[in-house]
Amino acid sequence: MDAALAIRARGITKCFGDAVALDGVDLDVAPGQIHGLVGPNGAGKTTLLGLLLGLAVADSGHLEILGTPVARALAAPEGVAGFVDGPGLYPSLTARQNLAALAGLRDHGPRTAGIDDVLDQVGLADVADDRASGFSLGMRQRLGLAAALLAKPRLLVLDEPSNGLDPAGKKHVHGVLTRLAEDGTSVVLSSHRMDDLEALCSEVTILATGRVVFTGPLTKLAAENRELDYRVRTSDPQAARQLAAETAGIHVGDGAGARDVEVLVVRAPVPALDELVVRLVHAGIAVRELTPVVSTLEAAFLALTEQQEAVR
Repeated sequence: MDAALAIRARGITKCFGDAVALDGVDLDVAPGQIHGLVGPNGAGKTTLLGLLLGLAVADSGHLEILGTPVARALAAPEGVAGFVDGPGLYPSLTARQNLAALAGLRDHGPRTAGIDDVLDQVGLADVADDRASGFSLGMRQRLGLAAALLAKPRLLVLDEPSNGLDPAGKKHVHGVLTRLAEDGTSVVLSSHRMDDLEALCSEVTILATGRVVFTGPLTKLAAENRELDYRVRTSDPQAARQLAAETAGIHVGDGAGARDVEVLVVRAPVPALDELVVRLVHAGIAVRELTPVVSTLEAAFLALTEQQEAVR
């Protein structure tokens, strides 16, 4: 047993009738870690989040949260906060009133301490006295995050927290989550937004058909033998194409999907791509852009989940 872990799950199984939602899931989340949870619809993500929030109990397996074994009863574990399928709010109440009501339910009495602070943290201080019924989806997500922060959690469990956020709102929420992790709070973040997960998470777990198909650092996904498509923009596209064609391990695309004729699309493992960059530089060709067409996480997600579906 590793009491230092914020989450330690072993062999977690959960069924709904004949449907197996989770099938022997293992999960480790360290303190101060932002851990991503990824998977296609029906993979078991929502079920796993529900177990962490005490909204459901596992049929079998062992689950420890913040060093304490989870009992076979529906109850929110101490020190845990968050939401699944969007936050539950009172539309007729203002943002401030919503938080006061939720704090009162938790503490069995009225409480207002800290409300203004969490509203400011999530960027809703200016609309604190506006009714939630007039809030956009992104504003409701931020209010749900404020409600979770009010509990001062040591483990924060969030389902699609960037849903409906504009770029400024997303940047704000990313900043909140990063600061929480730096202060030692663990975050489990489920999202279909690969860019969010890559920006925030040090480790991810990929689920498919209720099973873990990958768990570990994002860097582990970028295995050196994995081929990805890359966009390469240089100062001399014609010469770059010729060098790419002459480099072992590089497959030059026909440019389909690249609207800019100056962009070269190549498929390559990391060592071959490194060799191409060295050759371009030695030839005096400036490399102005080198980006994956599909992110490492998205490529791995597609490959791993498709493999899991194929063996069903």
